[in-house]
Amino acid sequence: MSYEFIAITMFAGMMVLLLTGQRVFAVIGFVGVVAAFLLWGEGGSEMGFSSAMKLVKWYPMLTVPMFVFMGYMLSESGIAEDMYKAIHVWMGPINGGLALGTVGLMVIISAMNGLSVAGMAIGATIALPELLRRGYDKVMMTGVVQGGSTLGILLPPSVVLVLYGMIARVPVGQLWLAGLLPGLMMAALMAIYVYVRCRVNPALGPALPLSERNVPFREKVRLLSAGIVPLGIFVLMMWLFLSGIASLVESSAVGAISSALVAWWRGRLSARLWNDVLQKTLGITCMFMWILIASLCFGAVFDGLGAVKSIERFFLGDLGLEPWQVLVLMQLSFLVMGMFLDDTAMLVIVAPLYIPLVQKLGFDLVWYGVLYTITCQIAYITPPFGYNLFMMRAMAPPEIGMRDIYKSIWPFVGIMAASLIIIGVFPEIATWLPNNYYSK
Repeated sequence: MSYEFIAITMFAGMMVLLLTGQRVFAVIGFVGVVAAFLLWGEGGSEMGFSSAMKLVKWYPMLTVPMFVFMGYMLSESGIAEDMYKAIHVWMGPINGGLALGTVGLMVIISAMNGLSVAGMAIGATIALPELLRRGYDKVMMTGVVQGGSTLGILLPPSVVLVLYGMIARVPVGQLWLAGLLPGLMMAALMAIYVYVRCRVNPALGPALPLSERNVPFREKVRLLSAGIVPLGIFVLMMWLFLSGIASLVESSAVGAISSALVAWWRGRLSARLWNDVLQKTLGITCMFMWILIASLCFGAVFDGLGAVKSIERFFLGDLGLEPWQVLVLMQLSFLVMGMFLDDTAMLVIVAPLYIPLVQKLGFDLVWYGVLYTITCQIAYITPPFGYNLFMMRAMAPPEIGMRDIYKSIWPFVGIMAASLIIIGVFPEIATWLPNNYYSK
């Protein structure tokens, strides 16, 4: 049996097992360990153990629990509710003001957490019911929450970009800086879309009555501080890391400690809160670690088979495709996989194949990390099986149906697709900031 056929069999077997509903890490690890044992005997069966040892020696892996802890501590301690109250009193006089504020809320939550799940949960449970109660169009606002929540995996401190950096061996600081301008550009495009629609049709997002906006100025300032606190923590972390004063792990620890101190200062740090945050942090971190261990084992077997060279020869030699055509096919495959898998699973399944291939094709791995992340964002919210669509259905108020969810998302899919094309054609949008910063 040729090595190419073995690689195809491994990949096909993994996809079949995933369709059975088994956990992603179990499927990837099982296929990798069994293939290694059948190919190389007892020595190959130790590849799973060596992958675990490699992971626990990755010092940057400590950033994952730190960032997850920071995000959950800030969100669970009620800061998100205060931020939404601030949006209520400051943006209420504008048509569509609460919708615009919700986009800003999604950006701040992204800077707090680095995951899309937190933004989705806060947007669906806190912002969406209030918007519906005040007469905002349910279809448009459902799309705002879904589209805005995906920014969490692109804006720093994105946990997905941390994992991409570990697998691709690319500095995380460069990835964070590369994701900053594209993330803010997408947020701005979403805000422009909401503003224009509400300007043309004010009934989609009516301004709040004066009675609801009549809040003392001192109270307005106090509520505004709720948004300044997480942004302050974010700026502190980035400054410590990018200035070289602290390493990535040390700056993430500063963020985690700062979030706990903020919760204590606001009188919301209780034993129950502490226990809930630690449990959620442990669950998310263990999930990432298991998936990474499995992917390292699977990738080691693929490297040993020479699968990357075979794929490169197939696309460039046998099919005669140009590098850009290969890149487009890779992104389309992410869109298909995103209907069934989350971003981490997609990354670890195809990373052993795609990342070396991208490097062989002559593309910048930092730039490609941004393209990959935006493609994941699109896949998350693309019908019929987008990952975030069903999360929204589970969290949204009962009057939001699947038809509303499907109908709401297309303008934001268009914004993300346009952003992907713009950054693909003009890579400097992603590479200018890290190149200029690190060159100095």
